[in-house]
Amino acid sequence: MSSRIRWALAVATGLAILPSQSLVAQQDLEESRRRLEEVRREREKLQEERDRLQGQVHDLNQELDLLERQRQSTNRIVNELETQIGGLNSHVDVASAELALAQDNLAEKRAVLARRLVEIYKRGTLYPFQVIVAAESFGDLLNRYKYLFLTSRQDRALVTDVEKLRNQVQKRRGEIVSVRTELDHRREEREAELKRYGSLVEERSTRLRVTRRSAKSTEQRLSALDRDEARLNDLLASLERARKERSATPGAATLTTADIGKLDWPVDGAIIYGFGRQTLPSGGVIRRNGIGISAAAGTPVKSVEAGKVELVQNLGTYGLTVVLAHGNGYRSLYTHLLDAKVSIGQDVLKGQAIGSVGGGNTDEGPHLYFEIRGENGIALDPADWLRKRK
Repeated sequence: MSSRIRWALAVATGLAILPSQSLVAQQDLEESRRRLEEVRREREKLQEERDRLQGQVHDLNQELDLLERQRQSTNRIVNELETQIGGLNSHVDVASAELALAQDNLAEKRAVLARRLVEIYKRGTLYPFQVIVAAESFGDLLNRYKYLFLTSRQDRALVTDVEKLRNQVQKRRGEIVSVRTELDHRREEREAELKRYGSLVEERSTRLRVTRRSAKSTEQRLSALDRDEARLNDLLASLERARKERSATPGAATLTTADIGKLDWPVDGAIIYGFGRQTLPSGGVIRRNGIGISAAAGTPVKSVEAGKVELVQNLGTYGLTVVLAHGNGYRSLYTHLLDAKVSIGQDVLKGQAIGSVGGGNTDEGPHLYFEIRGENGIALDPADWLRKRK
């Protein structure tokens, strides 16, 4: 078999195989693009969730989890971009191979067409008539006409093939330019995503360090709160024992269960943290025996009911604290005060100013921490006792 025949067979085989390979590569590329869009939408949702958490009290572990999930999403995006870059490179290789085959075919067809044009030129424009006129019989005439017809049809087919191959070459060149442009775009996207990946890794590491420091700070704060709460409970228990020793029979109480939902607020403001269990921003858990009411520093704090001042003392994390006794073991506690306007043993009236709002050095800013204790120091939810707001 001659080298020319082998080359022709190779060309024919390549043209038959390359389109199927190109189709498979295109399908894989489209599937990768679909997955890429899904991962990007997933990451956008995670970013929206992070944006929603900004400015809110939240568990830092939740933010760390979102950062980790964003990092994983970005890693998947990078992998999909790598897949697409590989697919586009394969597409360029296939298109380049198809272009080379088309160019070789076009060169061969043009060479054949050039030879035919030379032959037609040399024979002249009267050649078909000469062939017909030289016929020796009717049968010879038909054969000569058929020869001219077939030759003309082959020449037209050759011109058509040259035109098709030329269009194919132009198409492949345009396709290669387009794919290379997309390839450059994907590489730029990959670089951007790799930078974003690095930023997320660094941000998560930073937040993790902050969380660890915050956890240590929270642990110390909770220890201080536990210590100061135990100290406060001991003081209240001591006051309760002293009250019982002073009076064998219970006296008239100014605060009873009949007052639930009827007490005036000690200060006007929003409740910034409630009674009971609460998760701190650092992830620690605290149980509060009262509520925090936001108010500007210096705002007068009023007694919710008439009573006697039992305690005016600075109690560590509670700050300056005033305790009023209302009889039968009921007490109201006012902490984080800037100053106190009453003294131990003083009788106060309902609505009388006993101090002013402090708490400016707390995490929550200026506010009043308010408690109501029942008999034996049992903590009651102050929100149930205060008058409902419209």
